[in-house]
Amino acid sequence: MANSNHKTGSRPQMGQAGWILLLIFATVMTLLPLIFTLSLSFRTQNSIYDPRLFVTELTNGNYIKAMKDNPTIPYNFLASFVISTVSTAATVLFASMAVFGFSRENVKGKLLMYNMIMCALMVPISALVIPITQLNSRFGLLDNYFGLILPYIALNIPYAVTILQGFMSGIPKELEEAAIIDGCTTSGLYVRIVLPLLKSGIVVVSIWTFLTCWNEFFLALCTMTKATTKTLPLIAQQYKGVYNSQPGVLFAILIIITIPMIIFYTIVQKQFVKGMTSGAVKG
Repeated sequence: MANSNHKTGSRPQMGQAGWILLLIFATVMTLLPLIFTLSLSFRTQNSIYDPRLFVTELTNGNYIKAMKDNPTIPYNFLASFVISTVSTAATVLFASMAVFGFSRENVKGKLLMYNMIMCALMVPISALVIPITQLNSRFGLLDNYFGLILPYIALNIPYAVTILQGFMSGIPKELEEAAIIDGCTTSGLYVRIVLPLLKSGIVVVSIWTFLTCWNEFFLALCTMTKATTKTLPLIAQQYKGVYNSQPGVLFAILIIITIPMIIFYTIVQKQFVKGMTSGAVKG
């Protein structure tokens, strides 16, 4: 019996060890491209094509040249930050108002509106780049922050509504009814009751929307043409081509672009995971 219990107890430990090894392998495979990019960004011209992950010939000259070749990087960072922040704030506001309206029985046509928003999830952004660019050109929004902010809001609202609707369904209607009996207005109900209870969902939507807007490339490429209005991901585009003679500088630019997002996600990852798990429990 003792041997049987010992064997039975060892099986969960072996299974747990297997999962740990699997997670370690997945982590290494995920980080390997980033580590290799970091390694390439510090290499000299002679060692840049060395297939090994780590080499001895290293230099910080690639970063120095990248900063000298791109003096507008502070402006590009500001453009990315302003566009992503405003787009995220507006998306959260409009999406939360929408799910609040969808949860109320006296909103006419809410099912039709909800289905139309859901249909927008099926449209890829690549199919909308040319029409949006033509609209931006017609309304004078090229090289203008709003040329990206307005489309980003429209493109992210369907996802935000999908996420927040799940959180909204977990809010007891008795809370709304009690607040209305106490004399709370519709706007007061939204601000005092709904928004605080949607906090976890708002955190998830905010982080996801900010990352999406920050990393978006194709629409920004067609909308922003001036050096001072380009977003950070567009900087690497000037180093394109098969005959690029500065691959080390290119990888240095890629690391510079990636650093803000790594810092941002490191700060908010706990809130993101907490919000996702909270939504899973409520759903």
